[in-house]
Amino acid sequence: MYLEFYGLTKSPFNITSDPGFFYESKSHKEALAALLFGIRERKGIILITGEVGTGKTTLCKTLLNRLPPEVKTSLIFNPYFSEAQLLQAIVEDFSLESGKKSRLDMVKRLNTFLVDISLAGGNAVLIIDEAQNLTNRQLEQVRLLSNLETSNEKLLQIILVGQPELEEKLSQFRLRQIRQRIFVKHKLSPLEEKEVEDYISFRLKKTGKDGIKILPESFKIIYEFSAGIPRLVNMLCDRALLLGFVKEKRIFDREIFTACVEELK
Repeated sequence: MYLEFYGLTKSPFNITSDPGFFYESKSHKEALAALLFGIRERKGIILITGEVGTGKTTLCKTLLNRLPPEVKTSLIFNPYFSEAQLLQAIVEDFSLESGKKSRLDMVKRLNTFLVDISLAGGNAVLIIDEAQNLTNRQLEQVRLLSNLETSNEKLLQIILVGQPELEEKLSQFRLRQIRQRIFVKHKLSPLEEKEVEDYISFRLKKTGKDGIKILPESFKIIYEFSAGIPRLVNMLCDRALLLGFVKEKRIFDREIFTACVEELK
């Protein structure tokens, strides 16, 4: 609606997970480095947690873009399946031919696939997003998949990505076996106050910001409202651009952002 008015090529504050807008804050940069390290060193299970809206899904999509072609990947969103259905979804996402759908058969096909990749000098990564929704039985299935290995290396690197309650779930005594297999973990933090300003500038530069100026006084309001959560920063800034469009303003001061905060409360 407001793109032409501001001279923007696309919406800078869309809340969809677009890796083209991945901002490398200190925490996000560390998370990406931890993921790449865990995959390269074949550490098995990697755990990434973070509050709602901190950019976990965008991180996953960015990771996929950074991996070399010899690394085969499977990305599972919202794993609301039974254990067998989860295994089937993984097999299908690795583009394996469909065959018998017994659990034993699927594991055999997956193991053969992983061994072939390893012999060819490649690697394989399974990413499960929203992993806090996994049941205990599904987590046990994941643990069993982590056992697929040769005599000296893991065949499948598994990344569990979820909200903080995932760590709470994994702390259960009955899940101690999978917890002990997590060798790399990182908690994704919200943006720091200075990073919020950099984050906004980064997204505006990506879309052409010549027609927009945010006054320094506004960034404290943005940070206080969002607490550094990127999704909330996007929501507030998008609302501010809409209000500026309605009022035909291209300079954004404290008054505009205060009004938008009141609307979003």
